[in-house]
Amino acid sequence: MAPSTSGALPPVNLWLIGTIMKFTGQPDFSHRQPLRTGVLITNLGTPDAPTTPALRRYLREFLSDPRVVEVPRPLWWLILNLVILVIRPPRSAHAYRGVWTEQGSPLLVHTRNQCEGLRQRLQAEYGEDLVVEFAMRYGNPSIPSVLQRMAEQGVTRLLVLPLYPQYSASTSASTFDAVARDFAARRWLPDLRFISHYHDYAPYLDAMAEHIHSHWAQHGRAEKLLFSYHGVPKRYLTEGDPYFCECHKTSRLLAERLGLNESQWQVTFQSRFGREEWLQPYTDATLKALPGEGVKSVQVFCPGFSADCLETLEEIDVENRGYFMEAGGERFDYIPALNDCPAHLDALVALVHDHLGGWPDQDNGDAALTERQRRAEDTRA
Repeated sequence: MAPSTSGALPPVNLWLIGTIMKFTGQPDFSHRQPLRTGVLITNLGTPDAPTTPALRRYLREFLSDPRVVEVPRPLWWLILNLVILVIRPPRSAHAYRGVWTEQGSPLLVHTRNQCEGLRQRLQAEYGEDLVVEFAMRYGNPSIPSVLQRMAEQGVTRLLVLPLYPQYSASTSASTFDAVARDFAARRWLPDLRFISHYHDYAPYLDAMAEHIHSHWAQHGRAEKLLFSYHGVPKRYLTEGDPYFCECHKTSRLLAERLGLNESQWQVTFQSRFGREEWLQPYTDATLKALPGEGVKSVQVFCPGFSADCLETLEEIDVENRGYFMEAGGERFDYIPALNDCPAHLDALVALVHDHLGGWPDQDNGDAALTERQRRAEDTRA
């Protein structure tokens, strides 16, 4: 490696120093540090800006994950670096510019608001000894940086909630991988609980039903309601991934709450790429076909997305809207994700509450902290 000419340490050396510091502990560690419980919510991630360089960094991290693309690494490295990262970043940057806000990407804004809403609700119940943070699997704020911040706040018990209601190895398991990799370089590991899915959790289903009923009350109902989910290769299903089944169960239970018969709703899958067969039916192909089948009005809701993002705002509400209208459709409504609506936050609070149960109380009073420090000093003497 060539020496640095800027005075900054090369990335490998920074990584090495960070790893050594994790293993050797924090130099300012104190036994008077209150012992806290942490709740970490995570989502997929977002680029730092709607620019080609930012998208190239983000896509390289995202598409390099072997959980996301299950292709032999040498072959995929060539495809990713010589084709995809050359062609796709400019296109993706253009799409992101269409949904970007003054506060950042929609996913970042909504996830931050969800975190703040959860923090207010949970600390009202548990007090400030409960730490609530959010992180992104890819991009910023990164999982390692947030875990470090939580460790510095004294978090010794951690509940991780990936905001993916339906489990897939490419989402929930990938998040667990990122947490485990960070823990591999830490001396003191927190007690860990991990919520891998909540696809049939009643408060979540009730929140979605309330949200859709509210939309209907304002805008009326269409002839058909599509439940569109992010797609994955069909091979994942045949190899045992439960995602397809959980999407269908969520949809069936939601349709029951909405009082829909089988002709009034349908499950579809969006966002495929490459030549491999993905889960079907495809959302775009379905929307192109519906007008020819006599369905002139349609509404689309995405039960697998806890927050609106590029995939819902641009792919569904712009691109797929165009397919339906061009095929002869007369009315297309995208029903927004739950985002930080009160019913959604209440459902997530209930989910967290269920999974925090059983951990004993921790005494962080001044007398207890003083005694803890005294005992540590006596032990070292």
